[in-house]
Amino acid sequence: MEKMNNAANIESAGTSFYTSLQDAADEISLDNRLAGTTFSLAIRHAETGKLIYGKNEEIGVTPASSLKILTTAAALETLGENYRFSTAVLMDGYIDKETLHGNLYLRGQGDPTLRRLDLDNFAAILKKHGVKKITGNLIGDDTWFDAVQLSPGISKDDESYYYAARVSALNLSPNTDFDTGAIKVDAKPSRVGQPAKIIMGPDAEFMEVDNQSITVTRGEIDTLVVEREWNTNKIIVTGKVPLGSPGTKEWITVPQPTMYTLYNFKFALVEQHIHFSETSNILIGKVPGDAQLLVSKNSMPLKKLLLPFMKLSNNSHAEVLAKEMGKVVFGDGSWESGLLVMKNFLGSAGLATDQWIFEDASGMSHANKIAASELTKLLYLVRSRPWFPHFLKSLPVAGAPERLVGGTLRKRFKGTASTANVLAKTGTLTEVSSLSGYAKTKDGEWLVFAFLTQDSSVPTIPTIDRLVEAITRSRRQIR
Repeated sequence: MEKMNNAANIESAGTSFYTSLQDAADEISLDNRLAGTTFSLAIRHAETGKLIYGKNEEIGVTPASSLKILTTAAALETLGENYRFSTAVLMDGYIDKETLHGNLYLRGQGDPTLRRLDLDNFAAILKKHGVKKITGNLIGDDTWFDAVQLSPGISKDDESYYYAARVSALNLSPNTDFDTGAIKVDAKPSRVGQPAKIIMGPDAEFMEVDNQSITVTRGEIDTLVVEREWNTNKIIVTGKVPLGSPGTKEWITVPQPTMYTLYNFKFALVEQHIHFSETSNILIGKVPGDAQLLVSKNSMPLKKLLLPFMKLSNNSHAEVLAKEMGKVVFGDGSWESGLLVMKNFLGSAGLATDQWIFEDASGMSHANKIAASELTKLLYLVRSRPWFPHFLKSLPVAGAPERLVGGTLRKRFKGTASTANVLAKTGTLTEVSSLSGYAKTKDGEWLVFAFLTQDSSVPTIPTIDRLVEAITRSRRQIR
């Protein structure tokens, strides 16, 4: 990716003026879509940090996932670009004559990239140790983080969907997007008058399905809904699904991510012909101090994790990073400690911490408030950090079709002046839209911008995109 550094020395070339951009921004701020909307807008020069344009720039607005800009910067500063999470398998007994006499432990330390393949590898290594039977229990240790698994911004309506998954120190991802703690539920039409056909993987056998749906004739309206009953393991399928329709696919969260991981580990062991005794149980507990390590696995480094995290706006990753920062700095894997680390980072960067209000790290909470002026200051200041290239690479690239390049911007700005010239983080909640990042002008200069909107009765993304297009089409005037 192109280095964000204009070859011309801006100071020696004279003061830059963006009169046409300022006029365009003034016009855009009067867009009918912003009527009755609370918004905060700021544009700065990326090289100098000078404010080029501001409108309500000091007003705090819900940032949605633009808050992940702060989470990423704080994580890179606190944990380091090469930081890795760890998962380990241990035992508290001994192996004799193909039998592990004692308990088998799976200890998690927050890895959001742990997958079934990793559990299969653990099981295969245990088999190489000669183990065919385990007399004790299978115990999951998730004490690296505290017991609070949902951030304050998660509502009951959101809690069953993948973007609001529970956060555990021992979690499992079902795909390469690393959507932790979720399972895929595929509901398809069957025969008219019959319930929809429900397809789930074998790892979901501990979930209960209440199928109240019905298959209807071709051409009828599809009203199929798949959700999990709050605070239970019951998946409820309701509505009508017409013949010929593709049905519905949903990533549904599991109510107990630690147990979900343990069940999958047990399946992996059984596939390696390793069996437990009849008295064995699957439990949650803590690894004793004298337990023996059998095998461990480290995650990809943080700089690589940032790609699925930021490009795809993975909420669970943000909350895991917050708790991990709390654990590393204060020895406490909680949101309270993690958010304090983030706030302290802001203070160390010289930003006004009292102007930042956030109760999670993903941006899911409507109570989060940030002013565009402060957010653009942060985007300007991080450019001097040694880890900035990794921060920059994590941002979605406008109009780039590849998922892990364009991310949430891959379908926006296609075929415009902004294509490949905007690197920015999106944010979306009910009645909330935001976009914050960097945009390159016609002259090749980089500007920093943040456009945050809330209380929107109509979609404001078209207005936000107009502002970004105005930046990428602008030229500076020298005086």
